[in-house]
Amino acid sequence: MQKTLEFHDVLRLIDERSAAFRAAVAAAPSLDAQVPTCPEWTLFDLVKHLGDNRYIWAATLAAGPDATAKATADSAGVPEAPRELEALLAWSAESTRQLLEQLREAGPDRGSWAWWDISPESPHTCGAVARHQLQEIAVHTYDAQLTAGDPQPLPEEVALDGVDDFLFTCVTTTSPWPHDPIIAEHQVAEGRSWRLRLDADGAHTTRVAESDATLEKAGAIARSTAAEAVLVFYGRLPVDTFQMEGDHRVFDQLKDWDPDA
Repeated sequence: MQKTLEFHDVLRLIDERSAAFRAAVAAAPSLDAQVPTCPEWTLFDLVKHLGDNRYIWAATLAAGPDATAKATADSAGVPEAPRELEALLAWSAESTRQLLEQLREAGPDRGSWAWWDISPESPHTCGAVARHQLQEIAVHTYDAQLTAGDPQPLPEEVALDGVDDFLFTCVTTTSPWPHDPIIAEHQVAEGRSWRLRLDADGAHTTRVAESDATLEKAGAIARSTAAEAVLVFYGRLPVDTFQMEGDHRVFDQLKDWDPDA
């Protein structure tokens, strides 16, 4: 049985990845350095983006389960990001502190506004918000490390939960799949697999048990490490990072698909 991270582990990893993010920023040559994976941003822009959104999510959580929209920078009272490095790092740390404080106060089961389609695997709860926050912070930590010249793989527990979170939160939808129906499977070297059924009813993810020999044959399979999969999902690595089998066009189609279009 594949398990997702416990809430206390998610909070611990948010704190750890945020510290790693700040360490990478401190080690970079300049706040004006261009971020290779976000070429429209400087490192300062990246820090501001991540911090602004942690302050905003903290305010969104504080608004409680009846909130009908995400907070804005104005409504959240987001302080201006300072340009001096030490002050900017302190500003960033405070954004994480406020987010974690709100998550701890709320607990995993309290309702929260969230942008994704609600499902049993990705409910609109503070626990689900925390999981997705961890992935945003982890991917942007990779961005900062790359900018500093020392990119590191995502920690295994973060990456495994990241594959699960992405497939259930960012991909699962009832919007019709605009291409031929297919079952696509993601297999990671750490021993877990997920299946994505794509058809006129949308995109629906299931976790695959290793012992299940009764499954219909997948039309396309992508193999990688969990860390590589997360970085492909978020556009940090190319799709051909996957070792693919079957109709591998589906993985490019998924990358280009906007269910809301």
